[in-house]
Amino acid sequence: MKATRASRTIVLGLILSALILPGVGAAAETMDVTLDQAALMKLPDKVSTIVVGNPMIADVAIQSGGLVVVTGKGFGSTNLIALDRAGAVLMERSIVVSGPRGRDAVQVYRGVQRETYSCTPNCERRISLGDSAEYFGAITQQTEARNSAASSGGTAAAKAPAR
Repeated sequence: MKATRASRTIVLGLILSALILPGVGAAAETMDVTLDQAALMKLPDKVSTIVVGNPMIADVAIQSGGLVVVTGKGFGSTNLIALDRAGAVLMERSIVVSGPRGRDAVQVYRGVQRETYSCTPNCERRISLGDSAEYFGAITQQTEARNSAASSGGTAAAKAPAR
């Protein structure tokens, strides 16, 4: 009779372990990243491959010393998986990219059209996903013209159309 009680205890322990442990092992850590910002993450040893579920949401750049720079590219969530040479999963992490938090970003609505400003300390135009196409395009064009002028020593500024 004692053997039966011990068997039941072992079986009950195995059932409880099967129910509880998968929840513990399956819980992937979450990394929160702000859109257009970068965050650092340490990789486990012996990583040979990194997979990003949706590179339109987050991008990674591998650095020396086992560091990865994760940059928020678009709103949403994706995942990052680190594999060893044999294809075994060494790490899996959820990455959630959200908009800027805090008081420095101001969104102005003109009907359904949205414009975003960065107000640190003065308000300046900035583009963000979700801004109206006209506003986004104008700021992008100005930024590209400025960057072209800077990289060409000012000669591109003369070719840029005046607005």
